[in-house]
Amino acid sequence: MKLAEILKNTECTLLQGALDAEITDIIYDSRKLTVGCVFVCMVGAVVDGHSFITDAVEKGAVAVVVEREVENIPENVAVIKVASSRKALALMSAQFFGNPAKELVTIGLTGTKGKTTTTYMIKSVLESAGFKAGLIGTTGVLIGDQKLPTKNTTPESYELHKIFRTMVDKGCKYAVMEVSSQGLKLDRTLGIEFDYGIFTNLSPDHIGPNEHESFEEYTECKSRLFRQCKTAIVNADDEHSQEVLKGHTCKVLTYSAKADADLKAENIEFIRDGAKLGMRFNVKGKADTAVTIYTPGLFSVYNSLVTILCCALLGVKTEDILKGLIEVKVKGRVEIVPCSDDFSVIIDYAHNEVSTKSVLTTLLEYKPNRLICVYGGGGNRSRLRRYDMGEVTGAMADLCVLTEDNPRDEDLRQINDDIKIGLAKSNGKYIEIDDRKEAIKYCIENAQKGDMIVLLGKGHQTYQERKGVKYHFDEREAVAEIKEELGL
Repeated sequence: MKLAEILKNTECTLLQGALDAEITDIIYDSRKLTVGCVFVCMVGAVVDGHSFITDAVEKGAVAVVVEREVENIPENVAVIKVASSRKALALMSAQFFGNPAKELVTIGLTGTKGKTTTTYMIKSVLESAGFKAGLIGTTGVLIGDQKLPTKNTTPESYELHKIFRTMVDKGCKYAVMEVSSQGLKLDRTLGIEFDYGIFTNLSPDHIGPNEHESFEEYTECKSRLFRQCKTAIVNADDEHSQEVLKGHTCKVLTYSAKADADLKAENIEFIRDGAKLGMRFNVKGKADTAVTIYTPGLFSVYNSLVTILCCALLGVKTEDILKGLIEVKVKGRVEIVPCSDDFSVIIDYAHNEVSTKSVLTTLLEYKPNRLICVYGGGGNRSRLRRYDMGEVTGAMADLCVLTEDNPRDEDLRQINDDIKIGLAKSNGKYIEIDDRKEAIKYCIENAQKGDMIVLLGKGHQTYQERKGVKYHFDEREAVAEIKEELGL
């Protein structure tokens, strides 16, 4: 594709050279330079792409995109100046891959909690209705049966449009994706007009020097989705919904479990069938039906409301919506692992105070005989998070089994000692078993009828990270092996 065509929608100034060069690829990572590419000089917190222009030219770049004037670039190399390399990369990438987002029905979800589960729910329903849908999010990219890893929840704009192009080429009609606050802040989705933008909820998270400087900035970044979508689907029960909608340019529809809305849940029940946990409720409004799901908790009702409303707007039949909701399984999100009809084993990614309190509150609604938590703390991470985890689990669980969870470069003793500070504040009962599989085995071996054993922190992860090395460890495999060892 000609450079002029790639720059069609990008405001820029040609400082030298011509725009008639044939471009083979767009590169923003200097380690991936190729002959015939255009190199986009991204400016990050640590690395400035302008430092690699000489290397880019030597490796065959025929054009460079810069934010400031740079000297000593060969005359045969086109130099294009832009106000923001990140914004330019997004608009250029869309052009380079043929604007694939316009060939898909795009559904973007933002919020603090619920994004991953809800994307899986929507994808499950669409596939139950016979449509092929792609998914992008925390757990990676799904295109049919193909799974691809991603570095970020919302990939960089170049990767994002490349994924969209692959989805179109593979026959997808829909793309369902998590749109993170960082993705919005860093313009990864710039130029995409989502058909549907969804808001789940908002609570303080990702606040810090490397993410968002304040809750206000975090909220404002979330709000950007509703200035780049056609229709918003918003949780009317969240206290921050109006802040998130501030300045919106889209049609707004609401869902609620408490008040009148475009879709409302009523008669909500917690159901338990042996080791299976779920919810039963009715909906009225844009859809009128009874719903049963086998994902537990009130938050699962909210996730289901999003799915029902979105898919109803897409014209999916009620029976297909209900079937998709029954069949959905989300790895590591309140995931029930087959073990015994007498007690439940649950895997969840919760690894901070807010998410842990949420999942434990949910499980306590099912009146377990005992609630037992198996967890650790991530190494090279906030010590405050460990104190908080210890305090909340100590207050809510009958027993905490402290073990490892990616200790990285830290000593496991120090990590668990931090957790015990929080446990002491809530007078929590605990034991320590360093090996995570042995910790799980202890709980299963000593489980009583009606117990719930929740394995916190690893969720969809399939590794333990120690001293820079990732060792394979999948809690599902561990439970299956323990079952065999114990003859269950």
